[in-house]
Amino acid sequence: MDLRRLILVLTLCSAFLPFANTFYAGYTVQRQQLIDTTQESNAAYARKLAQSTDDFLQSALQQLGYTAQLLAAHMDDERLLTDEAARLRLQTKSFNSVTIYNPEGIVLATSPETLQIKGRTLHSEAAQESLRTRGTVISQAYMSTAGNLIVFISHPIFAPGGEYLGAVGGSIYLKQESMLNHLLGTHFYADGSYLYVVDKGKRIIYHPNPDRVGQVVTDNTVIDQVVAGGSGHAAVDNSQGIPMLAGFAQVPSSGWGIVAQRPQQATLAPLDALMRTMLYKTLPLTCVLLLLIWWGSRRIAQPLRQLANGAHSMDRADTAQTIQSVQSWYYEAQELKKAMLVGMGLLHKNMSKLRQDVSTDPLTGLGNRRHMDAALASFASHDIPFAVVAIDIDHFKRVNDTFGHDVGDFVLKQLAAQMREICRADDVPCRVGGEEFILLLPKASLTDAAQVAERLRHLAEITELPRVGHITISLGVSHWPDCDPSQTAVFKQADDMLYAAKHAGRNQVQVYDHKISTTV
Repeated sequence: MDLRRLILVLTLCSAFLPFANTFYAGYTVQRQQLIDTTQESNAAYARKLAQSTDDFLQSALQQLGYTAQLLAAHMDDERLLTDEAARLRLQTKSFNSVTIYNPEGIVLATSPETLQIKGRTLHSEAAQESLRTRGTVISQAYMSTAGNLIVFISHPIFAPGGEYLGAVGGSIYLKQESMLNHLLGTHFYADGSYLYVVDKGKRIIYHPNPDRVGQVVTDNTVIDQVVAGGSGHAAVDNSQGIPMLAGFAQVPSSGWGIVAQRPQQATLAPLDALMRTMLYKTLPLTCVLLLLIWWGSRRIAQPLRQLANGAHSMDRADTAQTIQSVQSWYYEAQELKKAMLVGMGLLHKNMSKLRQDVSTDPLTGLGNRRHMDAALASFASHDIPFAVVAIDIDHFKRVNDTFGHDVGDFVLKQLAAQMREICRADDVPCRVGGEEFILLLPKASLTDAAQVAERLRHLAEITELPRVGHITISLGVSHWPDCDPSQTAVFKQADDMLYAAKHAGRNQVQVYDHKISTTV
């Protein structure tokens, strides 16, 4: 990147990053506020509706309890039983049907009489539970013998002396119009918001889509929480995969869960429209600012660009004259021009010596870190893929401590010679630290590099050295760009694999492949 583009980028970053950060932060905060507000509203709404539903159920139980008191002394009056069942069903429309039965579960009266179950024994789980417990029952949803999906609410009938005489029960048909259906069904919104109710068995007992009623819902965290007695709010995907913001609460008397939810997209739609409007209104000023920045960057960068062009051709005879003609109209450019003219004289004198000194390790004759960096820069500029083999001599400190540094230096030279032996003409062997070496393999695959590393490991292992005997090495292998698009990350991966080889017992090769290390 040249200076003009750098100045342009930096100026743009200085101008637009704070704006973008403010814009993003504002959007994020408002987005979260909208989500939190919607979730809290839905949670409050679910709690309120749960209380309303609980009030309805308590009212239904109270109606049944009143009827139970009236019938306590008249269980043998068939006409009174029939009239009271009809009254209870028709007076408030809380129930779709009403049934009165004795302690054996035999139906004594029913309304409507079209059910044709009078004289029959009730075998439903809800009726049997009421007979077994002799208490009030609010059942879970179940399918009746008549094929209706119902919730059954019952109240026991006791004689004045405490004798159990049976029970009176009301059925709410979940797929037909009822007071409960009306209570829940009035809360539906055109923006996609809706609510639904599940019983303790996770069966849907109310839903705006009648086809969903009766289905058992699994793999829904909100339903799991609400049937467990929890209340609150959460983000969840509905059955169609649409992200929803849900609030939920449990009906205390029945254990039902009420979930009120709104599509997240509907919640955030006003904010998205607001952000688009803000962007459109800032575009004209943004364009003017871009033009000013572009012009200013050209003016500032022009002298330095000319000096940079001269720096590319310092070995030419006319370069000094070219640099002298640069119109450096500000202080930094003028001083840089002077420094370049002075430095050109020294550059040619020291260039040859510096090339040798900066690129070679004096002990082993291998490339040093600078040489390696130059090779990496060349690979990157020509987009040449390469493998990295990180090498370390096992227990090298023990060699130095036992035999002295002269023997240690001999071991380093021997390993360097072995690296040259297994290298191709274009490979780059380097010493980057005491007993640490790097081998760069341009145009080699990860598999090829692993094989080269294994050959070097085997060669080092079988070679007997004077006084020392046999040494071993540990190696780590990675590849650019297959393992990572960042050269720095690839070197880190190779180094990590080297340490993995050390920790795994040394004298082995560890290869990095998609974040999974495998031993070759």
